[in-house]
Amino acid sequence: MDRDKILLTPGPLTTTLRTKLAMLRDWGSWDADFNAVTARVRQSLLKIIHGEDSHVVVPLQGSGTFSVEAAVATVVPRDGHVLVLDNGAYCKRAARLTTLMGRRCTVLDFDEAAPVDAAALEAALKADASISHVVLIHCETGAGVHNPLQAVADVCEQHGKGLIVDAMSSFAALPIDARAVRFDALVAASGKCLEGVPGMGFVFLRKAILDGCAGRSQSLAMDLHDQYVYMEKTGQWRFTPPTHVVVALAEAIAQFEEEGGQPARLARYTRNYQTLVHGMARLGFMPFLDPSVQAPIIVTFHAPGDARYDFKAFYAAARARGFLLYPGKLTQVETFRVGCIGAIGSDEMEQAVHAVALALEDMGIASGEPAI
Repeated sequence: MDRDKILLTPGPLTTTLRTKLAMLRDWGSWDADFNAVTARVRQSLLKIIHGEDSHVVVPLQGSGTFSVEAAVATVVPRDGHVLVLDNGAYCKRAARLTTLMGRRCTVLDFDEAAPVDAAALEAALKADASISHVVLIHCETGAGVHNPLQAVADVCEQHGKGLIVDAMSSFAALPIDARAVRFDALVAASGKCLEGVPGMGFVFLRKAILDGCAGRSQSLAMDLHDQYVYMEKTGQWRFTPPTHVVVALAEAIAQFEEEGGQPARLARYTRNYQTLVHGMARLGFMPFLDPSVQAPIIVTFHAPGDARYDFKAFYAAARARGFLLYPGKLTQVETFRVGCIGAIGSDEMEQAVHAVALALEDMGIASGEPAI
């Protein structure tokens, strides 16, 4: 097969040739041309959430999790108390990193097949006045649940609590408007729905809290306040930037804007999702989530009930046909996941369904119908 394998994962994603070609040039990290690219990327990111008046954006080296950790450490005081709304694996990761940084952390548990509930959040805030900040995963890709950002943000604002949003797999696809949704920090990354390559996160920080963030982080490299101040003063990154990742992201953003921005990207991903679930249904597969709570980002499917099913063999058979699937992230039932995002369309999703059908044939499995 001549083409690269299609990545049906929550990131890294399949990228366009234009994005790949942008990485073929070397850049000086202090050079004016590279500084101009960084500035352009930052301005473009703010426009996506209409945050030019209310927020700044701070890029950071590393995967998206680096930026989630940096956001918590920069925004939450050392004596702060974080409430994590937990309905999946990435929520649990947020709770763990909060605890590891020495911040007090409480977890409010929800079912991994359901969204978090704003009413339960309100009750928790009323019951414990010491909570200073709330962490929400906008799209919990452990199962694929779309969590209610607006409702959670409204409760936090009413109670005067800070809100940190992990929008890793939703940013640039699901609508987020900083003029309507109040958050102290919102975190995303280059290798997700903007369809850049991995290696850089970015955090939107509310201007009103910026000054208070000075000196809060216990990390040198991950202090977003210091990164912001230095970047504003010099136009440069404090430490060696991921130059090729930044220029690839600039190119990916140009394509995002040409496509029609967030509404167009959501429409394409929604078509991908619909093509996928309809095709997989023909093979007997059942999604784990109710469609009403499913984000069109990544779909969790129940594993086939056939005793011959083995994920590693299934993965290998799909891979041989050019498609990389993703293992399940749930504890209660066996599943696997298929992403709908990246530089792909419904044609690729149809091909993926065909690859799955052939994988079942290889394994002697007549149907993807689950055991339940």
